[in-house]
Amino acid sequence: MYSDVEMMVFMEELEEKIQAINDNVLLMERSGGSPEVIQEIFRAAHTIKGSSGVMGYEKMMGLTHEIENLFDRLRQGTMEITTALIDILFESLDFLKLLKDEITGDAKDVSVDAIMAKLKAFQDKKDASSSAGDNQGVNAYSEVNLMDSIVLDLIREAEFRGFQAFIITVNVSKECQMKNIRAFLVYEGLQHVGEILKSNPSVEDIEAGNYGDSFSLVYISQEDVENIKNVVMSISEIDSVDIVNLDSNEIVISSEQDEVAPGREEGKAPGTDSPVAQVAAGMEKTTIKTVRVDVQKLDTLMNLVSELVIDRTRLVRFVDIFENKFGSEDLVENIIEISNHLGQITGDLQEEIMKARMLPVATVFNRMPRMVRDIAQKLGKEIDFVIEGQETELDRNVIEVIGDPLIHLIRNSIDHGIEDPDERERLGKPRIGQVTLKASYVESHIVITLSDDGKGIDVESLKNKALEKGLLKPEALSRMSKPEILDLIFKAGFSTVEKVSDVSGRGVGMDIVRNQIEQISGTVEFNTEVGKGTVFYIRLPLTLVIVRALMVGMGESVYAFPLPNVMETLSIHESDIKLVGRSEVIVVRGGVLPIVRMSEFFMDESIRTEESIYVVVLGFGNRRVGIIVDKLVGEQEIVIKSLGSYLGQIAGISGATILGDGRVALIIDAKGIIKDSNEDLPYAN
Repeated sequence: MYSDVEMMVFMEELEEKIQAINDNVLLMERSGGSPEVIQEIFRAAHTIKGSSGVMGYEKMMGLTHEIENLFDRLRQGTMEITTALIDILFESLDFLKLLKDEITGDAKDVSVDAIMAKLKAFQDKKDASSSAGDNQGVNAYSEVNLMDSIVLDLIREAEFRGFQAFIITVNVSKECQMKNIRAFLVYEGLQHVGEILKSNPSVEDIEAGNYGDSFSLVYISQEDVENIKNVVMSISEIDSVDIVNLDSNEIVISSEQDEVAPGREEGKAPGTDSPVAQVAAGMEKTTIKTVRVDVQKLDTLMNLVSELVIDRTRLVRFVDIFENKFGSEDLVENIIEISNHLGQITGDLQEEIMKARMLPVATVFNRMPRMVRDIAQKLGKEIDFVIEGQETELDRNVIEVIGDPLIHLIRNSIDHGIEDPDERERLGKPRIGQVTLKASYVESHIVITLSDDGKGIDVESLKNKALEKGLLKPEALSRMSKPEILDLIFKAGFSTVEKVSDVSGRGVGMDIVRNQIEQISGTVEFNTEVGKGTVFYIRLPLTLVIVRALMVGMGESVYAFPLPNVMETLSIHESDIKLVGRSEVIVVRGGVLPIVRMSEFFMDESIRTEESIYVVVLGFGNRRVGIIVDKLVGEQEIVIKSLGSYLGQIAGISGATILGDGRVALIIDAKGIIKDSNEDLPYAN
């Protein structure tokens, strides 16, 4: 049995390698099979095969072995990249993910027999179409099969970075009963100190044991010949190993027959900055720069830092009191100095822990191209999917939630937004529709933008559908502004699509999108223009733990309004408040703003004596509401603490924080207050 740590490392590496294969297969489909891309996929499949074999997951090992065989043939140029090949590779990836879910318990009894049969049949079909002379003479050392222009380019790049190239011929004992195991051990040993570029015969034949008594490899490493020889000879049942130095300047490849003349003299050749060169350069780094950390440990560290932030706030208040009482004595100066330094250290520690919790949005974005490809194929549409800002970082807790809303929006964009190629051509648009997913920093937030150049959303169509479903009465619709009508798409069960498909059209999705984004204190808005397209804006906080807030007073109590939801503050008189029906409103710059008295909302019995009234204008999405408070205390950085399961959900309250004097301040939930206010009132302009 393997420990929890070993299993965690295996699962993380498995997820990483599956994603690497997925990304590179997409790249291969778009830009062709460059040697670098094919090599990356081959390496990832080989890693999965080895690690899953060690862990005892035979189905996964067998499937990745067949995937590896395909890419070995692509590397050798005996197979072409076709749509059929891409489709079967993606289907294989889906089965790999199912096998991963089987390990975690999310799937049961996954059978890979069908996909294995497909992969083998695909290879057999290609073998039948290839020349009969291929792969003959596998028992002999063949320079023709080992060297080609691609391998030569790789050798030149490696030499430029200080590596040496070799041809290694491994001679296995004639009495060896498990030649495939010996070959696998040789591969594993050599991969630790260098890189195998090509083999003769193919990897498939070698690992199946179909290589007679010897096999040959093109190999690059920074180790000397003796060390490489020791690595191979340390494996039992290896009779001998022959190692020949290669010099790219001495290699001559015929344009017709790929003939080679290996040399032994040292030489250098200029390299390039290709991904393969970067892989080779990365082999020089022997010092580990990163470690894997359980996210629970990061959460614990964040909680401890949160406590430090609270104590820092309390210490600052104590220092102010101390200074006012004792003046500028030396002891006071020392305490102020210590307080300032502790505050700086706490701030730096808080920032570093926050950074450690951050993940690039690429962890979510990289899952989307495959989905876009599958949906476009299913709907018969042509999509150019562009991703920007993948390096933008978000808190891990936000990353975990944002994936599903993005999937809903992208599916809707392709299904509802982008027209069929023929229709786009008729409208004078390019046949290929464009969908762009972008992330960027805006002040203290992350804004994720999803845009398309499709048909847009028709306001009249929304009106008709709302009347048809009985969601609103005609007189109510006539009073609604365009933003209010467009906002109808976020109502549960609302859909403008006449035909329900397995992609969308059931009226579930947009309400889920808004709810999930609001759960992480985000907002979603959009602009649309008929015939030109739609743009969605998702505004998200960088973190859900520490925020700046406007502190306000109500009687003896203090409340915190998160600054992202505070639009402005106003000072008015009682006479400025008007009644619309039974609801109080004020007029702000020509628009009507609903008013909520905080004392009534929270049933606070404090009595107001001041003539002036302070109003905090809160905003969530395109809704606004004014909250009447007693006084404005000021801005402060606060640590959000959950109310816990004992208190549960309280209307208008999202959590609590501890103030510098030790008191507890409740944190206002702008979304909850706005929803509980009079929703029939118009939005503020």
